[in-house]
Amino acid sequence: MMRYKGKPGAERGKKKGTPHDEAFKKLLQTFFAEFIALFLPDLDKLLDYSQTRLLMQELLVDIVGEEARHLDLLLETRYRALDAFILVHLEPQSYRQDDFHERMFIYFGRLFERHRKVHKLIIPIAIFTTESGRDEPDVFTMAIPQHEIVRFHYLKVELAKVNWRQFVESDNPVAAALLAKMGYNEKDKREMRSAYLRMILRLRKRLDDARLALLMSVADLYFEPDPRQDEAVLRELLDQYPEEGEAIMELMPAWKRWGYEEGIEEGLQKGKEVGKAEGKAEGKLEGKAEGKAEERAKIVRMMLDKGFRVEQISEMLELSLEEIKLLAGH
Repeated sequence: MMRYKGKPGAERGKKKGTPHDEAFKKLLQTFFAEFIALFLPDLDKLLDYSQTRLLMQELLVDIVGEEARHLDLLLETRYRALDAFILVHLEPQSYRQDDFHERMFIYFGRLFERHRKVHKLIIPIAIFTTESGRDEPDVFTMAIPQHEIVRFHYLKVELAKVNWRQFVESDNPVAAALLAKMGYNEKDKREMRSAYLRMILRLRKRLDDARLALLMSVADLYFEPDPRQDEAVLRELLDQYPEEGEAIMELMPAWKRWGYEEGIEEGLQKGKEVGKAEGKAEGKLEGKAEGKAEERAKIVRMMLDKGFRVEQISEMLELSLEEIKLLAGH
């Protein structure tokens, strides 16, 4: 029997205490077909999702451990080659556990015992969201010399080993939701965040508000925000997609947690519009120029009233400290 060293529960995610397990399960349930297509393309070709449904939560009793466990997700779908319904068991694992492979085998045995007469096939899939990057187990064996008694081999997805760059042009919502859980280093963080927001801008044209909110809530759980870094990313996006200014601000849930809210949404957008208008304003009537200056002054005063520091406003609106102070007293 295979054994793996290490204490169960070691190496948990950075955000302890966040309800990421339930959010992740909801993501898998809602975007089941998209998840399979993204990470298990060979399996995707074998399945017909037209009649997929979530089964009632299964309560499985571990006789050996004398404890009851609920399966995370059990879905019924059609298998093309058999033209029959099969079961797909999805088991997210967010922490290190030495006997995880044994638990998967127990789950499979219980499912086979209960469903074998109706479902001809059961496909177990483990989804590892740990950040260790270690090779997670996917086999449970039992043997005697020269004879293998059991070899149970389940499918697995190890997010930390997936290169996030290969998905930046993808329109798969699961890719966007889990981009921050894929393998990246600290120097890639800003670029990865920018890629995620670009993906969201594309997806908002394809998804309804509820689904978009779901994938963004999952992504937000897995990303450690850096306000200054996000400010820079935001400015870049506003430069590239000026017509998407309002949408870009709506796609920044973390900013709302930091208290930026309407002030930054309105201030950044109007500030960007004013900045673009400055070049075109040359040679126009002095009265119009003064009107624009007054509008910019209103933005500065509004942001100051919202609690922004002069230095922050200077960075966001790309104005000097002297200009900010002058506009504040305008």
